[in-house]
Amino acid sequence: MHILVFTHYFPPEVNAPASRLFDLARLWVAAGHRVTVVTAAPSHPAGKVYPGYENRLFARETIAGIDVIRVWTWLAANEGFALRIINYVSYFLSVAVQGFRLPAADVVISSSPQFFCGLAGRMFQRRHRPWVLEIRDLWPESIVTVGAVKRGRLIRMLEAIEAWAYRRADRVVAVTDSFVPFIAARRGTSEGIAVIKNGADLDFYDPAAAADRGRELREELGLGDRFVAAYVGTHGMAQGLGAVLDAAGRTRDRDDIVYLFVGDGAERRDLVAAAEARALTNVRIVGQRPKSDMPGIWSLTGASLVVLRKSDTFKSVLPSKMFEAMAMRRPIILGVEGEAKALLDASGGGVAVTPESGAEIAAAVLAMASDPALAMTLGNAGRAYVATHFNRESLANRYADVLAGAIAEKQLAPR
Repeated sequence: MHILVFTHYFPPEVNAPASRLFDLARLWVAAGHRVTVVTAAPSHPAGKVYPGYENRLFARETIAGIDVIRVWTWLAANEGFALRIINYVSYFLSVAVQGFRLPAADVVISSSPQFFCGLAGRMFQRRHRPWVLEIRDLWPESIVTVGAVKRGRLIRMLEAIEAWAYRRADRVVAVTDSFVPFIAARRGTSEGIAVIKNGADLDFYDPAAAADRGRELREELGLGDRFVAAYVGTHGMAQGLGAVLDAAGRTRDRDDIVYLFVGDGAERRDLVAAAEARALTNVRIVGQRPKSDMPGIWSLTGASLVVLRKSDTFKSVLPSKMFEAMAMRRPIILGVEGEAKALLDASGGGVAVTPESGAEIAAAVLAMASDPALAMTLGNAGRAYVATHFNRESLANRYADVLAGAIAEKQLAPR
C-alpha cells in the first residue's frame, strides 16, 4: 500500500515525533510499502533551518527509501504560543497550495499535535481513501496545563477543531491507553480507536555498539569518570526541570556525580541562568545533539531522568525517552505519575519519585551512584521488557495492520 503521512516534524529533527514517524516509515518501506511524508524544512526547536536545507516552497528528497516532501512554513521557535500557531497554520496553507503536486495514496495519516496537520490530511482524504489521525499528545489540553496560554476563545476554537477531527477520522491511533477515554468522549464512540505506543529500534539502540562513542562523548563533554544522571529531551514548560537543578544542589558535595542536560527548548536559557546563579558546578547543559549521538549519550548515562510537572493531564503521557533509555540498559528515575509509572513498575527498569521533588530525585541518584549492581539489575530488566513488548518493528507491523483494515473497510463501504 501507498501511505501518505502529514507531519510537522521529521529527521534530521531529533524530537520524539520525528523519531517515531521515521522509524515507522522506514520499517513500512522495508516491508514493501511505499511511504510519502509531507513535512516542513527542519527547524525544531530553535526556529532556524538546519544546515543543508532551505525553507523553500516545495522540495523533495529521499531518506531511507522514504519519499520526503518539504513545504514552506513561517519559522518559529518552540516557545510562546501565537507564533507557533502561525507556524502551524502556514504548514496547512502550504499543503493546500501545493496539494496538486502531492501523489495519490491508499491511506492518509495525519500526526498531531497541532490539528492543522489533521486538517491537511483531511483535505487529501476521499470517500474511499481512509484518513487516520495519530494522537501523540492531548493538544491543546497540554498547553493549557503548563500555563502557556489561558483557556479562552482561541482554545475553545482549537478544541472544536480537535473534536471535529476525532469524529471525522476513519481511525484514530493513540500512543497511550490513557488517551482512549478522552478521545472516545469527543469522538462519540470508542470504535475505530487503536493504541500503538512508542517503542525503540533495538538495532539502533544497541548498548554494545554504542560503548565506544559513549567513551568519546565522556571526554568531549568533560564528564570524566563521574556517575552521570542525564535528562535527555525537550527543555520546556511541561518538564519541570527546576526539580533536577534542585537535586543537583542537594548533591553538590558529591564530586563523583554530575547532572547532564541534553536537548533544547523554551526553558533552556532559564535553566542555564539558574545553574550559573546557584554556582552548580555539577551541572552540564550541552544543548541539542544529532540523533546519531543518542546511543552514545545513553551509553555514558548512569541513570536516565524522565520528569514532567505534577498534573493530572500528564498522568496519560508515556515519554518516548523511557523506551530509548530502557533499550540502552539505562535505569530510569521517573518523575511522572499514571500510565508511565505503571509501565515502569511492570518493567522493573527503574524507580519512581514524586513529580517535581528535587529531594526524591537526589535520593534516587545517590542510591544508584552508590550501588552499581542495583543500576545494572534495573537496566537489564528494562532492556528485556522493551525487547519483549516495545520493539519498534513489531509496533510498525501492528500499525500496518490498522492501516490495511481501514483500507479494506473503505473498499467495502457502499459508494
